[in-house]
Amino acid sequence: MSLTSGLDPVLDFLLNGVTHASGWQILGYTLVVTHITIAAVTIFLHRCQAHRALDLHAIPSHFFRFWLWMTTGMVTKEWAAIHRKHHAKCETEEDPHSPVTRGIEKVVFEGAELYRVEARNRETIEKYGHGTPDDWIERNVYTKHSALGVSLMLIVNVLLFGVLGLTVWAVQMMWIPVTAAGVINGIGHYWGYRNFDCKDASTNILPWGIIIGGEELHNNHHTYGTSAKLSAKWYEFDIGWMYISLLSFFGLAKVKKVAPAPRFDREKLVADLDTLHSVVANRYDVMAKYARSLRQAWAEEIAHIRAQSSLEASMLKSSKQLLQREPASLQSSQVQQLSEIFKHSAALKTMHEMRVELAALWERSHQSSDQLLMQLRDWCARAEGSGISSLQQFSQRLRSYA
Repeated sequence: MSLTSGLDPVLDFLLNGVTHASGWQILGYTLVVTHITIAAVTIFLHRCQAHRALDLHAIPSHFFRFWLWMTTGMVTKEWAAIHRKHHAKCETEEDPHSPVTRGIEKVVFEGAELYRVEARNRETIEKYGHGTPDDWIERNVYTKHSALGVSLMLIVNVLLFGVLGLTVWAVQMMWIPVTAAGVINGIGHYWGYRNFDCKDASTNILPWGIIIGGEELHNNHHTYGTSAKLSAKWYEFDIGWMYISLLSFFGLAKVKKVAPAPRFDREKLVADLDTLHSVVANRYDVMAKYARSLRQAWAEEIAHIRAQSSLEASMLKSSKQLLQREPASLQSSQVQQLSEIFKHSAALKTMHEMRVELAALWERSHQSSDQLLMQLRDWCARAEGSGISSLQQFSQRLRSYA
């Protein structure tokens, strides 16, 4: 046998692996395995472990742990702790990965490094990492030998596809650092649309959460952090929730909490205790609808403001956005800017002040339900007697919460 003929099988293996897969087949494999990793992160690490929004049966739970060990090397306790701290300290200097305090470029391009730095902070891990798996295999394999899994994944890919397996493995290793550490933690707090004016800067990147498992709906998640379902509007799609629903159907998952869905009694003429409890439970929906009423009032008032003032068009445009933001989040210069607008529109001033009053309703935990109900009724009475059509319409909707 010649030396060349002896090398042929070796060269064949290096070029094609044991599968002799085509380029399209390798691409399909890569998309499937990276999507499984995304599903494992959003279902197991995020919604189940970090937020306790659902319980998983041992079968999917162990599968996800094993798969994440093979494809990411991430330790469950570390991931859950860092994410919980992100929610607890969001947009502050203690937030492990906020683009507000660290800059968007830092989080997008160095998000994985920020994660590794925080993972070495034992105080973070011990304070926020409680309740995560602590069995024998977690202690002696997944945590102790976190690099072993990704090494085995490298071997599997090379066996399957030869040298191209190295590329597949590299994509797998980059997938979560780019999509989760970069896109979600960075762009998800910097650019996009907001359904709810929660206190942090979170945004929904896209209304269709498919590529990153539903995590694209980041503003919805930060508003209802313990909800197993991340979509909130009829046009939004959360593929992670679809998988959870399938697991629940087969008895492999139990959903513990989802965001409340408001119900209404349009025949109700006076707010009652059910109204109060529903308004408090659905306060983010209430304030989102109030922001819409402010936009309506702005459209009705803008012609009058322009006729009565010499304010620049850019100032008017930016003030429209400021009116819809939570008043407590406004900086002093922005408060002054709105004050200039209010000099020319009593209606917008009234709506801004009544928004502050309404938001204070669910912060008065020291008051009884009867006291809060009287305040809610008084608010509705003043709103409906204000002569401001958008405020009147909002009040009629508010008292119909059931």
